[in-house]
Amino acid sequence: MITGLVTKCQGGLYTVLLDEKIEGEEIVTVRGRGAFRHEKIVLLSGDRVELEKNPDGSFFCKGILERKNALIRPPLANLDYIFVVIPCKKPMSSLEIIDKMIAIAEYNKIEPVIIISKSDIDGDFAKNMYSIYKNSGFSVFITSSQSNEGVEDIIKFLGEITKEKSPICAFAGVSGAGKSTLLNALFPTLKLETGALSEKIERGKNTTRTTELFALKELLKNKNGGYLADTPGFSLLDFERFDFFSLSDLLSTFRDLNSVSEQCKYTKCSHTKEQGCAILQRVESGEIEKSRHQSYVALYEVLKKKPNWKK
Repeated sequence: MITGLVTKCQGGLYTVLLDEKIEGEEIVTVRGRGAFRHEKIVLLSGDRVELEKNPDGSFFCKGILERKNALIRPPLANLDYIFVVIPCKKPMSSLEIIDKMIAIAEYNKIEPVIIISKSDIDGDFAKNMYSIYKNSGFSVFITSSQSNEGVEDIIKFLGEITKEKSPICAFAGVSGAGKSTLLNALFPTLKLETGALSEKIERGKNTTRTTELFALKELLKNKNGGYLADTPGFSLLDFERFDFFSLSDLLSTFRDLNSVSEQCKYTKCSHTKEQGCAILQRVESGEIEKSRHQSYVALYEVLKKKPNWKK
């Protein structure tokens, strides 16, 4: 069986990095089999695929191997790490939006990593955000494009997570997070557009947006595996079945709350208002961050109102 990784999708053509070289070739360009269109199957960057040879020696994609997860915008599959960029700016970013994004990542078995950007604007805000998410069990970094603060720490982190496996990573952030500026600081060879120009491109109605995977060993200049998904024109990542996990799944997407839920004396506790709830007690004592619980309650109320068939 010939297998490989889709690193780029554009115009019905797919760039595939082969698991094993064939006749000296490591990268091939393929098309999907004809039935894909009729079956409404869409290949995504990050897909693991099975290929077959045509009589003329070219290859076509026979099928897609099982996905770990999939995103609609940008088109990307099998994401392992999402670096959520939170900017220090006023008005401050909505932590509910950030926590919703983290919850969706957790549900899809993607490890969230929190980056507090533009710390030179508001150092106190940066420290507060660091405390909230570090105490909640996440890897957190504070960065500044002015001083390059945190850049080496993130590069070291990427080096560590790519030592034993080849993860696919992506950066995402709310508008004005400075994602492109940060990526340029981390990986100068990417040369991403920043500022007003990238903002204009992002909002363009007819802009073609292609998600491409770049080898981290080339960007980091080491021998490790892993890939960085370049996601131009996208501030937040939209997951397939975006917020359709059920109410019963919600607690498991808040690792800081879920870790103490078994200590709750109520078997069917909503962890939103019940007196004696172990989670509420820890919110009161400061062991669980108040903002995290507020986000949990907000999502609880949304999911509680959704009919079962929409969950």
